[in-house]
Amino acid sequence: MHIVFAASECVPFAKTGGLADVVGALAPELAKLGHRVTVYLPLYERVRKQIDGALSYAVRSITVPFATYSRFAGIVDGGKRDGVQYYFVECAKFFDRAELYGTRQGEYKDSAERFAFFSRAVLEATKLLGVPEVFHVHDWQTALIPVYLRTLYADDPQLGRAAVVLTIHNAAYQGKFAPRTTELLLFPWEVFRMDRLEHYDRFNYLKGGLVYADLLTTVSRKYAKEIQTPEFGEQLEGVLRRRTRDLRGILNGVDYALWSPTSDALIAAPYTPKDLSGKQHCRAALLKHFDLQHIEKRTPVVGIVSRFATQKGFDMVAEIADELMGRDVAVVALGSGEPIYERFFRNWAARSPGNVRVEVRYSEALAHQVEAGADIFLMPSRYEPCGLNQIYSLKYGTVPVVRATGGLDDTIEEWNAAEKTGTGFKFQGYNPRDLLAAIDRALEAFQDKKGWTKLMRNGMAMNYDWSTPAREYVKVYEEAAGRWTPQKH
Repeated sequence: MHIVFAASECVPFAKTGGLADVVGALAPELAKLGHRVTVYLPLYERVRKQIDGALSYAVRSITVPFATYSRFAGIVDGGKRDGVQYYFVECAKFFDRAELYGTRQGEYKDSAERFAFFSRAVLEATKLLGVPEVFHVHDWQTALIPVYLRTLYADDPQLGRAAVVLTIHNAAYQGKFAPRTTELLLFPWEVFRMDRLEHYDRFNYLKGGLVYADLLTTVSRKYAKEIQTPEFGEQLEGVLRRRTRDLRGILNGVDYALWSPTSDALIAAPYTPKDLSGKQHCRAALLKHFDLQHIEKRTPVVGIVSRFATQKGFDMVAEIADELMGRDVAVVALGSGEPIYERFFRNWAARSPGNVRVEVRYSEALAHQVEAGADIFLMPSRYEPCGLNQIYSLKYGTVPVVRATGGLDDTIEEWNAAEKTGTGFKFQGYNPRDLLAAIDRALEAFQDKKGWTKLMRNGMAMNYDWSTPAREYVKVYEEAAGRWTPQKH
């Protein structure tokens, strides 16, 4: 089967979050299963810098019309990696920018045009480079592909019968623009209706994808249920409930070639479940990096690697921060994001310099070092479609404390000290007291060294590689391709 991925980011080329990890890991796993896989990405400034030498064009020029002008795309041949063919959509006007989606001042003003252009350029490119049986599109940035396929391209003899699967990585990000976007993108006004793309008088890219895609997936079983409720549906729960039979929850995998303490070149020492001595070297190195060498072995180190955002539960952490300092615990945090939480972490570290350290930035190397060197990993998310850091933490023997939402609930089992079962600690309610109670359970368990070692090894034994999710995606592709008939909308 030929599968075309269209995505706004993908490791190792461009990344702002977990979407890039998923696309970058799932595509090669599908290729291993014998499928032909092609990935289309925008040719961002940072991607251009990674490509050595002169650009090699697969297609010199593709025309993408808008209401009063046209833009032109080149399709750059990125070659094959791990069995996957990569192509980059070039348009300096839209993509030669330092950041992918916007600056600290906000989203780029032409986001509607940028990603509509990308989506339509991908469709035109496949007519020249290979039309797939299935398009796999990701989040709002490529959610117009199913809309184009079932409207403007419905009668196209090459594209008219291609199936399309849309994955929702985070329902909170939808791509909402002014109604005039309908005309700008040359869609008939009949698509701007409540049962199609119109959403509270906005042209909603993600809603369009939800309506027109053949099948929908999201990144964990729990999140597939949650987004059909008002609490997590971001006002799209009605659309998702109407399509509940077409919605699948497939838990993300992780790339253990990059995230495993047995082979991680970014950490102080390797270690295995049988020989955990290297983890103590990693803990010592982490404490040295943060100038916390005075922290004693009996004191657990809590690690945080995250976007600093309300979604991640840091409003609750702020509520309990000073009370937590009454416990015997150290905290190291790495991340950046909303100014209010950057200030909170800086102020917390200033108030508790002997026990709290923060670096407001992102560092891939330091993220690995926190995973390896911390004893406990904290993820108190308001919602978490899948989450990857808790899965990394399991493999590194760093015990997760998480809220029971989305993929966090799917991947973490509460520790039972009597039965010696479980992999971490969970709390249900979104309130600071439940969070603090879960942390306290972890701190108490840490004092039982024998039990804690068993808990670490339970987590390290879990396997969340991409082999199982890839096979689940293949079933979805086969279902979408096999049952497809022209839809009337």
